[in-house]
Amino acid sequence: MSDAAQPTAAEVRAAAEAVKTALDRHLAAVERRSGEDDPAVYEAFNELAAAAEAYDELLYDRYDEVTPFEIPGEDQLPPYTGPDEPSALSVLIRRDYAVAEPQRLRAHAQRIEAADDEETGEASGTVHGALGLLFGEFEPDEIASRHKEFGLEEGDSTLWVTVSDEPAEPGEWLEAPFEGADPQRVICRFDVSAVFDDDLDDEDDDDLDDALGRALAGTTDPDGDDDLDRDDDLDGDDDLEPLDADR
Repeated sequence: MSDAAQPTAAEVRAAAEAVKTALDRHLAAVERRSGEDDPAVYEAFNELAAAAEAYDELLYDRYDEVTPFEIPGEDQLPPYTGPDEPSALSVLIRRDYAVAEPQRLRAHAQRIEAADDEETGEASGTVHGALGLLFGEFEPDEIASRHKEFGLEEGDSTLWVTVSDEPAEPGEWLEAPFEGADPQRVICRFDVSAVFDDDLDDEDDDDLDDALGRALAGTTDPDGDDDLDRDDDLDGDDDLEPLDADR
């Protein structure tokens, strides 16, 4: 960072004072809390986290120093405020894909048209038309399991299970299906993302090192076979299981 862009010492001092004030407010809210999920405590917690993060950034920019604070990420769920005995629930799913092989995608769309005795080259002639045919023919879960076959590359995905006081009226939310998602009514969520790959790759590397070490030492695997099943150990194409995030 250039000297011109650095915060002043006064700005860093002001940020430190803001942390002290937020800390006092958080303690006061905790002392006065009315229950386990008191919204005042949650609000004070967020204010303290924001103040600490701002101070940490300014401190680093000005003095190249950091604090010992670990600011919770946004992927953590806020305290649950829904009913103890919900009578209805909603499952919100988002899956992202990249169109990695447009020709493969259009080829599948042409086969769908041919099976329906329609002339190929109309809807299947464009990527958006081919996608419409694909999702009109197959269930989303089947597309998720066969995405490579359809020329798609899997991106991030998330699934939220939210509760409500009562079932929605027919057609009530169809115009804006995801507008009413309340993170404080999520009872569990499951996330899959490439950001988790590094941790999983490290674990796989450790397992691989152990297996190769046993092979070089001439030991047998736990199943009693003389040779290690190297295909299983070296197979890096297995689908990742969804990660169970905060509940």
